[in-house]
Amino acid sequence: MSFDNNPYRPSGFGYLPVVTKNIIIINVIMYLLTQVLLRTQGINLTDYFGLHYHLASEFRPHQFITYIFMHDTNNFSHILFNMLGVFIFGQVLEQVWGPKRYLIFYILTGLGAAIAQYIIMHFEIRHVLDLVNQDINSSALSATDKSYLIEQKYNYLNGQVIVGASGSLFGLLGAFGMLFPNRELLIYFLFPIKAKWLVILYGAFEIFSGIKNDPGDNVAHFAHIGGLLVGVILVLLWRKDRHHFY
Repeated sequence: MSFDNNPYRPSGFGYLPVVTKNIIIINVIMYLLTQVLLRTQGINLTDYFGLHYHLASEFRPHQFITYIFMHDTNNFSHILFNMLGVFIFGQVLEQVWGPKRYLIFYILTGLGAAIAQYIIMHFEIRHVLDLVNQDINSSALSATDKSYLIEQKYNYLNGQVIVGASGSLFGLLGAFGMLFPNRELLIYFLFPIKAKWLVILYGAFEIFSGIKNDPGDNVAHFAHIGGLLVGVILVLLWRKDRHHFY
């Protein structure tokens, strides 16, 4: 059955398939819980579940997965648009693949996004650390100044955190564009565009934005690119082996 020429109207929340529904629920719960614990107990769950650089004291291996379910609590649009995207694209792909393969896809695209952004993070952080370490090892600095720099280094490392489901969302977008390339989507619910062109435009924008590297831009563009690429690769692999690739 082909849906390419049909207008796309997502079903209501109550009719969502189980994995898509639970992904949205978990993200919303973690967002609200992070808000509540930070305000009432001073506990920041992002320290435990957001993805930190491996030299940071807050880094834990599980963060490569758990960061997918965390969002910036200071930016409501972050979780709003990510979950809207999961709602729109996730339900279709889960119905096509089934819950097991869909969940694997969601996690792997999120992991691919993390690795892509992690590589960029590594080079950026290493450059800063080399400069700071030169100052710390300088004989011209007093012990007090060195202690201050070490503290700042500690704070800097723990402040570099990746959160959000955007990488997995871009994976879903890439897969949707490959499986239903001619399906029309409404940008801002007004402007129709075919899925394949939306994927190409978004991909090009993320590459441009990532290379531009605007200092005021805190969006993990290379994570988006990584999720998109992993999503495309998985779809290509699953086309070759429709039944056994888990």
